Parts: sequence; structure tokens; C-alpha cells
Amino acid sequence: MRTVTKNELMGLEGYTENVAKNIIKMAKAKLVESGFEFYNNSKLGRVPITIVEEILGFEFCEKCD
Repeated sequence: MRTVTKNELMGLEGYTENVAKNIIKMAKAKLVESGFEFYNNSKLGRVPITIVEEILGFEFCEKCD
């Protein structure tokens, strides 16, 4: 499973730190809502890239890994 962090979003897509943090926060909330209580942890900053792609509405390119 591919995952992504705030810093990777900032580097890959050029988001500001606050925008990247909010994307990760939304992804974690969505995962917790889906029953993955593991993500209900403020120190956890890595989420599956598929959730981020779902939130943003586009897929990351394979060669960007």
C-alpha cells in the first residue's frame, strides 16, 4: 500500500504546509469514519495515497514515487 505524508504532498504537488496538513487531517478523519480507529492518533501523519487521491479528485502519477 502506497502512503503519503504532509512533507511528501508539499514536495510532490507543491502544496503549502497548511494545505498539506489539512489534506492529511481530512484523510485521517475519513479513515476513522470508515472504522479505522488506528488513524485517530495525532502523532500519525502517514495515510494511504488512495484516500488523498479521493479527496483531491485526481490520481498521482506512478513515476512521481
